[in-house]
Amino acid sequence: MKKTKIAILGAGESGVGAAILAQKKGFEVFVSDKGKISEKYKSVLSKFEIEFEEGKHSFNRILNAKEVVKSPGIPDKVDLIQQLNKKGVPVISEIEFAGRYTNALKICVTGSNGKTTTCLWIYHILKSAGLNVGLAGNIGDSFARQVAEKDFDYYVLEISSFQLDGMFDFKAEIAVIMNITPDHLDRYDYDFSKYVDSKFRILNNQGSEDAFVYCADDTVLAKEIEKRIIPSRKFPFTFENTLSGDGAFVKDNNIKINIKSSIITMTLEELALQGRHNAYNSMASSITSRLIDIRKDTIKQCLSDFQNIEHRLEFVASIHGIDFVNDSKATNINSCWYALESMTADVVWIAGGVDKGNDYDEIRSLVKEKVKAIVCLGEDNSKIHDAFADDVEIIVDTRSAKEAVTSAFNIANKGEVVLLSPACASFDLFENYEDRGNQFKDAVNNL
Repeated sequence: MKKTKIAILGAGESGVGAAILAQKKGFEVFVSDKGKISEKYKSVLSKFEIEFEEGKHSFNRILNAKEVVKSPGIPDKVDLIQQLNKKGVPVISEIEFAGRYTNALKICVTGSNGKTTTCLWIYHILKSAGLNVGLAGNIGDSFARQVAEKDFDYYVLEISSFQLDGMFDFKAEIAVIMNITPDHLDRYDYDFSKYVDSKFRILNNQGSEDAFVYCADDTVLAKEIEKRIIPSRKFPFTFENTLSGDGAFVKDNNIKINIKSSIITMTLEELALQGRHNAYNSMASSITSRLIDIRKDTIKQCLSDFQNIEHRLEFVASIHGIDFVNDSKATNINSCWYALESMTADVVWIAGGVDKGNDYDEIRSLVKEKVKAIVCLGEDNSKIHDAFADDVEIIVDTRSAKEAVTSAFNIANKGEVVLLSPACASFDLFENYEDRGNQFKDAVNNL
């Protein structure tokens, strides 16, 4: 019998996982990457005897595929994708593809910020409760590879807007939207409404038996929910209001989670991670866990013993009374807002990189209140200079993590904080935000 041809574009974690699953399901698989494929993934593809090419796309071969699975890093505007669309070849995401081959309950989390921490927190609770659960999407091994090689009953998936754009028949039994603020606008024609529509695709195919968990304090979310028809059950979490029905809220310094007529109460101080943004993350995690009947005691325990992820408001060291905090994962304005908002001492702020359409007005008041100096870390820092020249007396330019840390250390005084929270992508000077964060930590530890 002739095998169905499938092409996979991009040979990173997502693409290689999709290739393994496709081969297991009997497709004729061809993997194409315009860049160089890492040795790690080349050896995996070779081990599974999957055909691949690197450094080019063989258009004819790809256009002859019955379906194409595209890496989220490839924009829809590139010529190859346009040609596939013209020919009517379906172009889908790895999440869409893998979703066809699992009957597991899928908890999917999106949002401009907080999604990684929330996914890890939910995973921690479910794992602690003894459930057979996988963690995938933008974290760890790809969803497709886990579907191919494991047999989980639950998946916690961190899903970006780029992945959502390639999802059509996939359904999240529990969908979580943390917040929606301008991010990646360069991929959405600088049209915020297109980005919002992308995020709301996480609710695709949900019915009345499914759940939608969301932040009721997010003005964009609140407005969108009002004008959309959403068939799933809604579970809000909020700082601003007291809820009478299902959901979670903060009152008198206590978090209250009310699901299935059963209330969990904890003080904010008992949470493992502090700051308003982490209170939101904990509420989303708690609601989700209660919806699948995790015991209240397990949830309370996990809310207080969870360990945060690397590069997200990660304390590095205190040197001569100056605290160094690594928030390299803050690649947009909203993430940076959360970081600055959680600071209780004067800040020397290390910022900059590849600007994704930032509007610095959104953090101007926080910068005025908390930042004594800005150390720019990027190839082009003009936008930061223009934005804050009237608000911050000291703004310096640096081109390496070492130079940035040394400059910040010389400016900061005892009792102050040096905060790396770039509000920008890292690709001008670093491989990715992890590389940026690691170089920052190395530079701090070498002071």
